[in-house]
Amino acid sequence: MRSKQKGFSLIELLIVVAIILIIAAIAIPNLLRSKMAANEASAVGSLRTLNTASVAFSTTYGQYPNALSNLGPVAAGTNPTSTKANLVYSVLAAGSKSGDVFTFTPGASNLSYTINADPASTSTGQRHFFTDSSGVIRANASTTASVSDNPI
Repeated sequence: MRSKQKGFSLIELLIVVAIILIIAAIAIPNLLRSKMAANEASAVGSLRTLNTASVAFSTTYGQYPNALSNLGPVAAGTNPTSTKANLVYSVLAAGSKSGDVFTFTPGASNLSYTINADPASTSTGQRHFFTDSSGVIRANASTTASVSDNPI
């Protein structure tokens, strides 16, 4: 008399592994696209924050900042100044956030500015963003965005 064996056969285990691999092959590209979309949404939100902070800086100091770092946090126990206005947090003031690199360019006599947000690599995003003292955010899917690109 044969005793009844308990457990799974090798074929059953291989079928389960194959099903898991098929599900992973479908899910991973969608996950990567979702991460890129989240990074791009973060870039747009950061540009809005930088526009608001730049207007607040201009209202307070009579001109736009020289650099992103001028919008950054102050040291503990000190008051905001035109070199550290305490309007954005340190990560954004450093110029890099969520896979995007932010480039701030002051205009003549600091009466205007432009900001570009470009993906750090093709795996963090595909669209490039631009804004200026008008507050309009523009996007370009292939190269660095500029004032001539379509608004989002």
